[in-house]
Amino acid sequence: MPDKFGDKGRIEHILKAIKTIESYIQKITFEQFQQDNMRLDACIRQLGIIGEAANRVSEELKQTSSQVPWRQIIGLRNVLIHEYFGVDDKSIWDIITVNLPVLKGGLEHVLSEIGS
Repeated sequence: MPDKFGDKGRIEHILKAIKTIESYIQKITFEQFQQDNMRLDACIRQLGIIGEAANRVSEELKQTSSQVPWRQIIGLRNVLIHEYFGVDDKSIWDIITVNLPVLKGGLEHVLSEIGS
């Protein structure tokens, strides 16, 4: 079955999910985030989307964009989906406030390399 999204579409999905997470955590502290189960769950859902889209990026693109931590992104998705009771709020906060901005920049670069 052909992939109707392709690598460009997958990268765009990931960037959209990152922007959605950014909107969810705008102007809040970790303590506010931790106390808002709906916001936390929504961010975890978007991280799952990021991991699923990353898992479907072609092996060719993964190899040519080795600066993107594809294995870790996919691994996080697997933890979030299969070991959700072990998910730590602080770890999620650190991922979305520290790692996602770096990932976003890297993926924007990859997207510019792919072109239109």
